[in-house]
Amino acid sequence: MSIPKYHEMYRVFLSCLADEQIHSMKEIRADIAGTLQLQKTDLAEVLQSGKNVFADRVNWTATYLKKAGLVESPKRGMVSITKEGLNVLQNPMIEIDNTYLLKYKSFQAFVRKEQKQNTVPAVLSEETPEDALEQAYQKMHIQLADDLLREVMDLSAIAFEKMVIDLLLKMGYGTFPEAGSTTKASNDEGIDGVIMEDKLGFNLIYIQAKKWDLESTVSRPQIQAFVGAIAGKNGKGLFVTTAKFSKQAIEYAKKQHIILVDGKKLADLMIEYQFGVSEKKVFSIKAIDTDVWNEYQEL
Repeated sequence: MSIPKYHEMYRVFLSCLADEQIHSMKEIRADIAGTLQLQKTDLAEVLQSGKNVFADRVNWTATYLKKAGLVESPKRGMVSITKEGLNVLQNPMIEIDNTYLLKYKSFQAFVRKEQKQNTVPAVLSEETPEDALEQAYQKMHIQLADDLLREVMDLSAIAFEKMVIDLLLKMGYGTFPEAGSTTKASNDEGIDGVIMEDKLGFNLIYIQAKKWDLESTVSRPQIQAFVGAIAGKNGKGLFVTTAKFSKQAIEYAKKQHIILVDGKKLADLMIEYQFGVSEKKVFSIKAIDTDVWNEYQEL
């Protein structure tokens, strides 16, 4: 199953504290994962920032319950249930959600402060701040990728081939002068460019770069033709296009050890390696440095 939203774990979180003992957040996460029967793949999911999705949502579950006064934290990283939390837990008729938590003045104050407004909103976001930031990032990433592909589609075929070579150089392939080059259009023999991975040219990457309509599909025959073009050259094959690849083309390429890069992957690589893009704004997300505070705890 997919990882529940933070507010969907309120009751199960409280249930993990039903013994009225103090538990570590690590114990709580393990108990919740077991109760909800989450798979390893679910638990391994991370945000773009590198934060673990499950751990982040459980942390926000704890934060909201603490702000409502249903959970308390005797010391850092440890939690226990309060008398009010126990009363709520013991009443199965109560649906513990954000609307219910808003009955507590301490939670209302927290929400007003968090959202910097004088009134309490009728409905709180179902996303954690990290989830919301991730969604915003993904939307901007998709828009930027679309914009990049539009720029690419305005290039001539020759310019596109050179762009692919330059991108590969930016990615670290052929890290020396004159390591990559395009072939002459009149005599390319089905090869649009070559990257030398070493200065003597022992390891070569042969490139097919095709600027085709974004919605068109590269089929198996095109990949077969490329394989034939590099046969006997003792090099690696890379087929880059703005289009898509058919299922048959992908399966055949795998068997022939040909690397395929379609339009989506091409745009993603350009963004990842900052090729043709520039940073507009950088957000630095801070977190508690536990090592620093552990040192103070030892004094």
